[in-house]
Amino acid sequence: MAGCSPPLHRRPRCSVEGNASYVRVIVKASEPAVNSWPKPRVVISRCLGFEACRYNGEIIREDFVGRIEPHVEYVTVCPELEIGLGVPRDPVRIVTDGKALGLVQPNSGADITDRMNRFCREFLDGVGEVDGFLLKTQSPSCGIGDVRIYPATEKAAAIGKAAGFFGGAVLERFPDLAIEDEGRLKNRRAFSHEAFRAGALAAGTC
Repeated sequence: MAGCSPPLHRRPRCSVEGNASYVRVIVKASEPAVNSWPKPRVVISRCLGFEACRYNGEIIREDFVGRIEPHVEYVTVCPELEIGLGVPRDPVRIVTDGKALGLVQPNSGADITDRMNRFCREFLDGVGEVDGFLLKTQSPSCGIGDVRIYPATEKAAAIGKAAGFFGGAVLERFPDLAIEDEGRLKNRRAFSHEAFRAGALAAGTC
């Protein structure tokens, strides 16, 4: 990520993508950070306003993400896209055999557990210093606690909930950071996390 390390109080305009650690950095604002603080660096699910990369080819427009964009540095990620799944793509789901969790594509029968675990490890090893994560809710890859678990790849009722594979890896690796999902953005209490509150205050949204 050479060339994107800014002075203490200013982030330059830059875009870096496709390096060995799968990290894409998007910084659109070039104004000095509010109150001379360095901007919080937040890893965010790419489908939340940056790219139409959801399984169905859609993008999610979230006003809060756009409002605080000039006041944070976003690092975008789409784990399913990064491991080679296309857009659009067959949905994935978390399944369990009672002993361990797996990540599969029911329509194709593909088991992508190992590929996803490898991506999570390599991305988080290479992402550098970050202040928080804002991830897609209920996603089998990015969810942080509300993802349905199924007993098999066939049609069946969910038997529980857990974090997605990437979201779970984030929670394990960074237990002390601000980690949120976009489902809580409409709840102002979610802004108690420092990284998001700093951006929200700077944008005048809370």
